[in-house]
Amino acid sequence: MSTIAAEYEKTDIGTIQIAPEVIEVIAGLATIEVNGVAGMSGGFAGGIVELLGRKNLSKGVKVEVGQREAAVDVSIIVEYGNRIPEIATEIQRNVKHSIEMMTGLHVIEVNVHIHDVHFKTPEKPEEDEIPYRVK
Repeated sequence: MSTIAAEYEKTDIGTIQIAPEVIEVIAGLATIEVNGVAGMSGGFAGGIVELLGRKNLSKGVKVEVGQREAAVDVSIIVEYGNRIPEIATEIQRNVKHSIEMMTGLHVIEVNVHIHDVHFKTPEKPEEDEIPYRVK
C-alpha cells in the first residue's frame, strides 16, 4: 500500500491538510500502546526482521489517505506467550479509534501483519550489582 497525500479540506477561513506521515505516527503510537506488542517491524529486508524502537513510529506503518477515508497496514513483532489474534484485534480497534478521534477521517481498514515473535532474554546483573565474594 502506498502513501498518498490527502486533498485539501476547504473551510470558511482556509484549508486543512493532514500529511500521511501524521497518520502513520498516530497509527504507530496506537499500535505500541497495545500490551503484547514488542515493537514495530521494518519488514523483511534480506530475510531479517528489524525491531524498531519508539523513534521510528512511522516505520512499519503504511497508510493510504483520501480526503475522507484512510486505510492502514501495520507490521509488528509480538512478545512470546501472548495470543496473537487478541493482540491483532486490539491493534485494529486502537488504531481505528485513534485516527478517527484525532483526524476525523473514517478508517475503512486496519491490516495487521505479524512479522516475528520476540523472546524475552533474562537480564544480566550489572557489574555493580554482583556481590563480592570473600575467599
